[in-house]
Amino acid sequence: MTRFSTFRTTAIIGALAALTGLSACAPLLIGGALVGGSMLAIDRRTSGTQVEDEAIELKSINRVNEVTKDRGHVNVTSYNRQVLITGEVPAEADKTAVEQAVAKIENVRTIVNELAIAGNSSLTARSNDAILTSKVKAGLVDAKDLQANAIKVVTERSTVYLMGRLTEREAKRATDVARSVSGVQKVVRVFESISESELANLTAPPLEKKP
Repeated sequence: MTRFSTFRTTAIIGALAALTGLSACAPLLIGGALVGGSMLAIDRRTSGTQVEDEAIELKSINRVNEVTKDRGHVNVTSYNRQVLITGEVPAEADKTAVEQAVAKIENVRTIVNELAIAGNSSLTARSNDAILTSKVKAGLVDAKDLQANAIKVVTERSTVYLMGRLTEREAKRATDVARSVSGVQKVVRVFESISESELANLTAPPLEKKP
């Protein structure tokens, strides 16, 4: 059966529904980043792109269900409009159909289709994946030379996928951290590469306005 996080879905629906009713100064929590607040500074996407990513994930739920007819276990993760598809489907035709359906969603830029042709993973396996994700995130936080909140971690069948906009130096460091976590069988980099100068611009504190 195709499954998506009920909690995340509820949060996304609430966030999108609130967009039109927010005042200019009201903060909005989307995907762990506070739009309009201080947390936005640690996300390397624009606020508009963050909203687009959440919308892509939300719309994917219905699109995937339409083509799989509840066959398989599919997860869709979007970062900077680059979409990662993970999970399991019973046939190659289903894998292709899922990718084609997601590709038609507005604002999708690129797709990385990592669906496995296999039976659905067990609840035990998914619980283990959630634990590995937490351990990798903790490792990234402990790595003081990385901005952990700029990296999205997805785990499927003990394979860790890392997403984000990172320099080559950061990407290598994050990969090493993930590989060092016990139980991780493989690390797949789904990063967008940026230069050190781009990073400096992204992380530079905003200039104070003169009174």
